[in-house]
Amino acid sequence: MPEPTLEELLRGKGAHADPVACVEDLSAQSAGKKIAGLAHSIWQILGHMSYWMDYELRRIAGEKPAYPSHASASWPASEGPANDAEWEHEVRRFESLLARLANLAESSSDVLDRPVEILHPSQSMRTSTVRAVLWQTLVHNSYHAGQIVMLRQCLGAWPARRGGDTW
Repeated sequence: MPEPTLEELLRGKGAHADPVACVEDLSAQSAGKKIAGLAHSIWQILGHMSYWMDYELRRIAGEKPAYPSHASASWPASEGPANDAEWEHEVRRFESLLARLANLAESSSDVLDRPVEILHPSQSMRTSTVRAVLWQTLVHNSYHAGQIVMLRQCLGAWPARRGGDTW
């Protein structure tokens, strides 16, 4: 049976802001701005989210992507994109990865309950089925989308063009 709630939340319906809407109307310059006292720019957070979505999609597909030896390896080294084209490319990549996850959430129980190989000891502490990996990824994305909204508020760039809660 598909997971409609999971699919809706991945796409930013219900209680979650649309993660694509949170970034699609930003300029490369805004995406790369660092706020004093905060660790990452929006560019870096988006790259980090895409890194882990790609990693998990590859793991679900039966590939064996290397688990990073340190958390810093899952974050872009640069504070911001080199130009608007690079930013736009990353936003489209992010959108595509989200769509692939949401499509998986529409799968049958046979697919959703399929085990996903554990590739790192940190993954052995939780259930590893396609469904569980999708939920873990959703929660990870939700956490970081909240950071993006907060950074946009600090930049005076919230709500997004397609809307977003302001209360």
